[in-house]
This record gives sequence, C-alpha cells and structure tokens, in this order.
Amino acid sequence: MVTVAALGVLLLGFLAVFQVALVAGAPWGRLAWGGQHVVLPTAFRVGSVVSIVGYAVVALVLLDAATATDVLPEGFVDVSIRVLTGYFALGVLMNAVSRSRPERLVMTPVAVALTVVCLVLALG
Repeated sequence: MVTVAALGVLLLGFLAVFQVALVAGAPWGRLAWGGQHVVLPTAFRVGSVVSIVGYAVVALVLLDAATATDVLPEGFVDVSIRVLTGYFALGVLMNAVSRSRPERLVMTPVAVALTVVCLVLALG
C-alpha cells in the first residue's frame, strides 16, 4: 500500500510543480482550469495556490491511508480517502469533457491514476 500511496504523492508533486509554474506565469494554461487561457489571469492563479495547499493535504491523507504516516485521526482518513476517490472520479469526467484538447489528453489520465490510487487505498 505504501508504494501505491507513493505513486499518488509523486503525481500530486508533479501537479504542484505544474501549478507553481502556472502561478509564476508559465504559458501552460491550456492544460488547466478549462484551458481557456494560455497564461492564467490573477483569479485562476489564486486558485492554483489553493490547489497546491490542497495537494499537500491530499498527500498526507494518502500516506496516512497507507499507514506510512500516522498524523490524522483514523476515522477522518477512512472517510477522506473515500471522498477523494469520488472527487478524482469526478475529475476524470470533468477533464474528459473539457473544451481544451490538451487538458483532455494530459489531465484525464492523471485524474484516472489518482482515482485508482485512492480506490486501492480505500479498499485496502
């Protein structure tokens, strides 16, 4: 289970670096937030900062669910990993129907992988 959680944390780390680049003005906006901007406007950059914080929390939940850490209450982790499974499954759908082809091609598989990671940890 720790290997599964590590894969999820690695994916979240890549997403966090990607979001940092977007906040810094990288022209990769076609891959995020609906893909309507090449460079994100301020409101979306704020959203990217919030996402980075969220990724850190999700990473901690994944590690706790795999018993690699023991920081969060067990009941919280049990519920959270199930909620995250649904959240990332919804992300698969949202990315799959994005108007942005680059977002569909890149982020849909990432969301699938994170859904599988969460599902494996939830069932484990």
